[in-house]
Amino acid sequence: MIKVHFYRPLYFLIAGLWILFVLTGCTADGELTITPSPLSPDRTALPSALPTATATITPTPEPAALIVNNERISQREFEASLLQLQTADEELGNQRTDEERIRMVVEDLIEQTLLAQAARASGFTVSDEVLESRLQQIISEAGGQPAFEQWLSNMGYADETVFRSALRRGIEAANQRNRLAESVPQQIEQVKARQILVRQRSTADALYRQLQAGADFATLAFQYDPLTGGDLGWFPRGFLTVPAVEEAAFMLQAGEYSGVIESSFGYHIIYVEERDENHPLSGEARMKLQESVIEEWLTQQRAAAQIEILVP
Repeated sequence: MIKVHFYRPLYFLIAGLWILFVLTGCTADGELTITPSPLSPDRTALPSALPTATATITPTPEPAALIVNNERISQREFEASLLQLQTADEELGNQRTDEERIRMVVEDLIEQTLLAQAARASGFTVSDEVLESRLQQIISEAGGQPAFEQWLSNMGYADETVFRSALRRGIEAANQRNRLAESVPQQIEQVKARQILVRQRSTADALYRQLQAGADFATLAFQYDPLTGGDLGWFPRGFLTVPAVEEAAFMLQAGEYSGVIESSFGYHIIYVEERDENHPLSGEARMKLQESVIEEWLTQQRAAAQIEILVP
């Protein structure tokens, strides 16, 4: 849809025509003759016609589903993302309400936009050549242009323009995610520990008394976990699912054990076998820390952002 804004209101144009008629004469045979203006010493003739009104064509902004720091995410892109989530849920058997899907898509688009904006602010750009190269790669992987167009339709993209916008933002967001992930070092302070985990407080208290009496920790641990003996391996801060257990472990020196720690899993006693101020991270641990860094960054950015959610 295109709005046409005339240079002047229509009634001004009508008034101009009426003035022209008064300033010009009409001959008996109906022909118009130009009457020189008394205000023109050089008797220059008036123009025989008014200039054509100039139209300014302004494309109507596409309806937005979200506005993040003045950046608009179109309704069409939102609807495509919603359709993709619904399709995935149906294929995987996930049970979600429409409201839950809308909330998930809104959150994902907000996070993508914040990441993309940060990438651009850092100087990262996606040139038209890079975008076209990536698009051609996707077309090739889809099996050619007709198959790609069918895929676009299946994914809910009304046309390639909407997909290009989503693709550009996705590349930018991925760049910022990678930058944040790479901020996590390869080596970091870690402890190597094992635990005894039981269901009853009375059992945990009895085990603690045995440890105080000189019992071997590993021997007791294997009684309650015959497979691993409660081995937690090496881990950094921010890795364990029970923060209280992790906090206790980092307060201990090698060869020390904790008191009884209560959690939703039961009652823990922790024993630290080794400590290392600069121990290599496992792939799993580094990935967990990277996810934590990204989540914390997004939380901070969202708190400072101006966000308008326009979908119901």
